[in-house]
Amino acid sequence: MHSPVFRPATKSDIPAIVAMLADDPLGARRESPAQPLPSSYYAAYSAISADPNNELIVCTIEDRVVGVMQLTFIPYLTYRGSWRALIEGVRIASSERNSGVGTRMFEHAIARANARRCVMLQLTTDRERPDALRFYEKLGFVASHHGMKLKLAP
Repeated sequence: MHSPVFRPATKSDIPAIVAMLADDPLGARRESPAQPLPSSYYAAYSAISADPNNELIVCTIEDRVVGVMQLTFIPYLTYRGSWRALIEGVRIASSERNSGVGTRMFEHAIARANARRCVMLQLTTDRERPDALRFYEKLGFVASHHGMKLKLAP
C-alpha cells in the first residue's frame, strides 16, 4: 500500500469529500452529493479556508482523496488559558476502511494539535456509530463527558 499523504483540502476536492460524507447511513440522510453540488458546500469551504483556526484536511493515496477531517482550534480560559482541538467530519472512503488510514489520520490530527500547543483533542460521535466509538476508544479517547446538541433551524 502507498503511504497516505495529508494536505489542506482544495475547492476541487469538495465533490469527493461530500461523496464520502454521504457514504454511510447517517450521511446519506443529511448530505446531497448529486451534481451540481449545492453552493452551500462551497460557501462552507470558503469560510473554513479563510479561518486560521480551522483546517479541512484530506488524506490522499496516489492523488485519490480517501479521507477527510476538519480540525478546529479553540482558545479557552480553562486549563489556564489553553487551546483545544476539536475534530469533526471524519470520513474514510469505504474502499479504505479497516486499512489503517483512519489511524494514520488521527496520528496526523494529534500531531497538528500538538503543533498548535493544544492541551486536549476532543470529538463527538453519533450513538448510531458504535464502530466509530470503538475505534476512538482504541486510540485512547475516553468518554469522560456527556455531549449534548441542540439542532437549530437553518
